[in-house]
Amino acid sequence: MVSRVRRRRRLQRCRLAESDSVGTVLGQRVITALLLLAVLLPALWASSLWPFALLTLLMVGAAGWEWGRLNGLVGASAVTLGLAVAALSATVHLLVGDHGVPAVLWWLALASWVLGGAWVLGQGVAGWPRIPAGLRVSLGVLMLVTAWLAMVQAKTVGVNFLLSIFVLVWAADVAAYFCGRAFGRRKLAPSISPGKSWEGVAGGMAGVLVLAVLWVSLDQRVVASVPSLYSLLLERLGVIGLVVSALFLAGLSVVGDLFESLVKRSAGVKDSSALLPGHGGVLDRIDALLPVFPLALALASL
Repeated sequence: MVSRVRRRRRLQRCRLAESDSVGTVLGQRVITALLLLAVLLPALWASSLWPFALLTLLMVGAAGWEWGRLNGLVGASAVTLGLAVAALSATVHLLVGDHGVPAVLWWLALASWVLGGAWVLGQGVAGWPRIPAGLRVSLGVLMLVTAWLAMVQAKTVGVNFLLSIFVLVWAADVAAYFCGRAFGRRKLAPSISPGKSWEGVAGGMAGVLVLAVLWVSLDQRVVASVPSLYSLLLERLGVIGLVVSALFLAGLSVVGDLFESLVKRSAGVKDSSALLPGHGGVLDRIDALLPVFPLALALASL
């Protein structure tokens, strides 16, 4: 009888400790998110490109540092990789100038994500370390530089266009989370990300379709000076093209998320770093954006 009481009390203390921990993490997430928005929103709405370009350049540089650490680089080597990612991104942007990156780059990036992503995920967690370290590091550099160039080019198109891509990824993630929690039964990739389910993926895709319909309607009501990605796709590809494109974008966001989860699991870590309290690292926040932005620019070039 005494042992049962002790076990009950110990269980209660564990639950209280877990509740406090969850509350602390949630508080950190909210504070960090508010601080990020306080920095991001002025940069988004600035008439000049450079506030947004410099802010996101800092982000991809930090993500480059995280990528190096996840793939065996330590100390100054990882820092050097982050600086190299930022320097290469800025150099390419200055070289292409106002003309922007040729559309063929976005299509090459798309093909690399579809084919390469499918191959890497098919190899599983154990397959990632078997790829030569130099190749893994180089892939991360190309991935981050291409995504940054796509973000900057989207900003030159207009804020409405840029935000429609950002919100697509966020809507897919939120809808997938809640649908997965409510209906998730069949695991998507249990060895890579146990929490994801096929039902969650379907919910994320449905959420993106709803978002596309609402955004097109809003564009028409306020007569937006710059079309969103959805209005652009509807105008150029029709309703079926918009639906297929939206589903493809949502699906590729899942690939980006799973890809980064695989790399982290291979490295034996939960978060890419502790740069963003409550959120993990920068890669944890932009993983789904990495394939989606090049795809969005590819589709917009049709």
